[in-house]
Amino acid sequence: MNWETVPWCECSEKELKSSRVRCGDIVFARTGATTGKSYLIKECPEDTVFASYLIRVRLDQKADPCYVSHFFQTEDYWNQITKGARGAAQPGVNASTLKTLEIPLPPIKEQKRIAAILDAADALRTKRRESLAQLDTLLRSTFLDMFGDPVIHSKPQNVHSFFEVTSRITYGFTCPMEHVREGIPIITAKNVRQGEIDFENCHFATPTQFEQLTDKCKPEPGDLLITKDGAIRGRCALVKTKLPFCISQAVALVRPDRSSVVPEYLWGYIVNYRIQRKIMEMDKGAAMPHLQITELGKFPIKLPPLALQRRFAAVVESVEQQKNWLRAHLAELDTLFASLQHRAFNGDL
Repeated sequence: MNWETVPWCECSEKELKSSRVRCGDIVFARTGATTGKSYLIKECPEDTVFASYLIRVRLDQKADPCYVSHFFQTEDYWNQITKGARGAAQPGVNASTLKTLEIPLPPIKEQKRIAAILDAADALRTKRRESLAQLDTLLRSTFLDMFGDPVIHSKPQNVHSFFEVTSRITYGFTCPMEHVREGIPIITAKNVRQGEIDFENCHFATPTQFEQLTDKCKPEPGDLLITKDGAIRGRCALVKTKLPFCISQAVALVRPDRSSVVPEYLWGYIVNYRIQRKIMEMDKGAAMPHLQITELGKFPIKLPPLALQRRFAAVVESVEQQKNWLRAHLAELDTLFASLQHRAFNGDL
């Protein structure tokens, strides 16, 4: 919880008394896409209240908040929430639904022991995620150290347009495809994160469908994928895998001209926060902001010497190796945590 971003409000003494939250409370999202998600308040500023789209749960002395909070992350909990959610268009739960939840409840001493084990395992996962985020920050600061601010320090003779430094800028397929559970991954805008591609949460095309697509929908290592619609337009990821996949119409493919620009440098240039802001400003104010290829092609790119770009690419490769190790370790920790969680709430821990 980032308390610095939490909004303030005015309320009466009566409202404050009825809606105040304190350490040990658990709040639930009661409607919409986040229905059932919960958060244990371990610390909070004085006179904090919860919003109307949340439900506050305050436990008695028979239940440990940390233990119960861990249960609210289990598959058993989510199965109960899914069954109890009402309304197809806008599923939701209420306090009555929460009261019917069945929770395994050993003696309080045992609850605290289990919670301590799960807290320790979860803390290791949190540290690994923080380390991954720090590596991303390191890459951005390294870029600025090596090349300076590309907006402030660009000289006219060193600035080129996107069209001049790329051999291809195109969108993915526009025709609807029948999604299958296995096959060739289809990467949409939601799968493009800042710096990487999420292949775990995507739809798939059959090999036959993939072969029918034009090459413009089939990225290659060194290509850049840029989201082009809505509030997430401008996200950029560098393609590293040689495995086949395709992109949807919500993603633009940019193929760098390697005779003038190194892909890792071009990626670093785009994800710099100032460049990101410029992309977000395109079509500002439109009902559905959209990143046009013609506008992207005009985008100014500062080109330092290739030798310096390659030095940055070497840094990117080194950091990526560290990130791969951290991701593998995080996956092991996730597996361990899931095992501990299962055993904890089945009486085997």
